[in-house]
Amino acid sequence: MLVGMTIIFMVIAHSTSIVHAAVTDQFPLSRLATQSNEDCLACHANPNQYFTFPNGVRISVTIDPKAFGLSAHGAAGHSCTTCHPTATKYPHPYPDALNHKEYTLAYDKVCQNCHPDQYENNLDGVHYKALSSGDRRAPFCTDCHDPHTQPRVRDEQGNISNEVKVLIANTCARCHSVIFNTYAESVHGFNLLIKQNGDVPTCIDCHGVHGIQDPTTAAFRLSSVELCAKCHTNPEIMDKYGISTNVLKTYVADFHGTTTVLFNQKEPNQAPNTPVCYDCHGIHDIARSEDPQKGLKIQQNLLKTCQKCHPEATLNFPASWMSHYVPDPEKTPLVYYVQLFYKFFVPMVIGGMAVFVTSDIVRRQIDKRKRPMHSSAGTREDIQPEHPSETQNQEE
Repeated sequence: MLVGMTIIFMVIAHSTSIVHAAVTDQFPLSRLATQSNEDCLACHANPNQYFTFPNGVRISVTIDPKAFGLSAHGAAGHSCTTCHPTATKYPHPYPDALNHKEYTLAYDKVCQNCHPDQYENNLDGVHYKALSSGDRRAPFCTDCHDPHTQPRVRDEQGNISNEVKVLIANTCARCHSVIFNTYAESVHGFNLLIKQNGDVPTCIDCHGVHGIQDPTTAAFRLSSVELCAKCHTNPEIMDKYGISTNVLKTYVADFHGTTTVLFNQKEPNQAPNTPVCYDCHGIHDIARSEDPQKGLKIQQNLLKTCQKCHPEATLNFPASWMSHYVPDPEKTPLVYYVQLFYKFFVPMVIGGMAVFVTSDIVRRQIDKRKRPMHSSAGTREDIQPEHPSETQNQEE
């Protein structure tokens, strides 16, 4: 019996050593205390792993090691426990959140630890304001930035790659799918999403990133002109496509732009009663200028656009507009030469009048100074009496 018990203990000890060896091979004791990324990925790299919240929503908890290694966090060497400080033991503590949204919101301070500026800017944006008012559909940090796959947004020079621009548009599309579909068919969206052309704007170029403002306000409407001008006055971009960079200059010079500028200076919180860029060109549905349906180079399309504010306008109305081009002898010779004539004629007339008025003033001053000298230099005999009777009295 003693021999039998000895054999049993030997078998148990041997089995225990085998299990211990297997565990320490996969999770070395030197690493269990720090819980390295390899420790976490030993489980989370396995496919088809899910977690179910109390509300019944199931999410995947599988992490692609390659995708994480290429992400901004993985490339920077951040550990899993930097964002998951409670997951240092197994089994992990069960989260208190009732659903996925509550779980992600509980991590907002974790993001703030490394990204304080972006966090503060987000507090001023429309997303956070909607979220704080009770709208749980509004996104927060991890809704837009998957911490396990998010690539670097900007390179060392501060530029955004074409691939990231596409990723940004698709990220916004998760909530703004209708707008995204419209944008995808526009001249901007088509060139970015299909042609991978980084010269065109993606969502954040117009709306900002974290401190996104309400685009329906008067302040945004007034600022939209400068927003469009950032690209459309840049010759490095516009010269590639033969587009005039005088759009802002010509807009501000006419009635529409002048009124908008005055509103921006005097009443920045009041919407102007004149059109800004997107009233004529569209917002997310901006078309090529040659587009037969919406392009504003087509006179009939331009007329329809003008008739939004000028219902009585006829074809002569848009025909008199030179678009955003400065008059030149090739496209608009009549306007160019009339303008050239007045450039010389007006200064000559005003200059001539100035010379005439100045010479008249000088002449009068000279005459005024000479008059007293003549009267003092005259003798008594030279002074003539004003009336004949005075002469007779003097002779007598």
